[in-house]
Amino acid sequence: LSGSGAAVTICLQFSQKSPVRGDQSLNIPLSFWSHLELAKHLKCCKTTMNFLQKVKNVLVDSKVLSATGLLRHSSHFVYQPDAKPPVDGPTQKMNMFQAINQAMDIALEQNDSALVFGEDVAFGGVFRCSMGLQKKYGRERVFNTPLCEQGIAGFAIGVANTGAKAIAEMQFADYIFPAFDQIVNEAAKYRYRSGNLYDCGSLTFRAPCGAVGHGACYHSQSPEAYFAHTPGLKVVVPRGPNKAKGLLLACVKDNDPCIVFEPKTLYRAAVEEVPVAAFESPIGKADILRNGTDITLIGWGTQVHVLQEVANMAKKQLDVSCEVIDLVSILPWDKETICNSVKKTGRVLIAHEAPLTNGFGAELAATIQEECFLHLESPVLRVTGWDTPFPHVFEPFYIPDKHRCLAGIRKVIDY
Repeated sequence: LSGSGAAVTICLQFSQKSPVRGDQSLNIPLSFWSHLELAKHLKCCKTTMNFLQKVKNVLVDSKVLSATGLLRHSSHFVYQPDAKPPVDGPTQKMNMFQAINQAMDIALEQNDSALVFGEDVAFGGVFRCSMGLQKKYGRERVFNTPLCEQGIAGFAIGVANTGAKAIAEMQFADYIFPAFDQIVNEAAKYRYRSGNLYDCGSLTFRAPCGAVGHGACYHSQSPEAYFAHTPGLKVVVPRGPNKAKGLLLACVKDNDPCIVFEPKTLYRAAVEEVPVAAFESPIGKADILRNGTDITLIGWGTQVHVLQEVANMAKKQLDVSCEVIDLVSILPWDKETICNSVKKTGRVLIAHEAPLTNGFGAELAATIQEECFLHLESPVLRVTGWDTPFPHVFEPFYIPDKHRCLAGIRKVIDY
């Protein structure tokens, strides 16, 4: 055994349970400590050792040691549906993948030039988001592509440049990187480098992202920060069915190329009443989901539901009033709403699943420091994924769950 091979073997020995889902817990025997020492002895890679040490620290800090072993309760989140539909009219109860399916159905129906394509899209997609669309609109408008993300993006840019509506699916956000050059250097800059003579607005990329309970390092990443650094793009992350439908329809009609990162764990976990008619959610506008006076909690996607639960815990356990904000739009983002909230509360915690270093929370923290410095009662705190590849059995320790977020609130309040 040597290097990363030894690390993999050790990781597989940590737990006798399957990857954590819902309210299950991950049991790690006391032999974890001996495994940690063994990893040191085998000289595992620095990244692995750093992560193992952080897991140990989290366990100790959270006081989850017991006489019989280590127990970490890691319910990732409890879904918090929107209080009311975004527009008046008839509604239908649906989960998020059904809302996305309905949005694409509306887009195809409203515009004869609209196309939906991607890997396995014809039969419904791996998450069933395009189910039934090929049967309804035909093979020329809803179709499969080769397994080549760069080709999907290049084709989508060409389609959009003709004025047609292109809705391209990247099967997993983790595999959007082969298309990075096409999206960043071609789609985002098309209008600028042509002097506004041409553009590829009418172009929307859909990409399932985030932790799902068993995705490991190739099906769990949240790459929104990579694209937030690209002028010419718009990037959004829905928190549930209503936002997913409204944002997707808004992106389809937008004059700039858009990326919709869809938290895949919400496809079925998120259920709420959704208007049947077409509607759009504004891009670039954050939502205040809960008013508070003591601290501002900022997140997006799945993390919003974690923060809403944490806000309840903070009120009950710490008597702290939390203002919870769903950023919704990563690029452009709603600086006014964020800064107004921070000026009111004087404290802020930012949480996201992506790693800490250069995550989008860093941009928020920098802007808050620049705009709200004299109003801050404590430093801005980020609670995020660790700076390590996304693990498999250690997912409950990697994600910024309610335990870590509550500990973060306590740290900010006690500063």
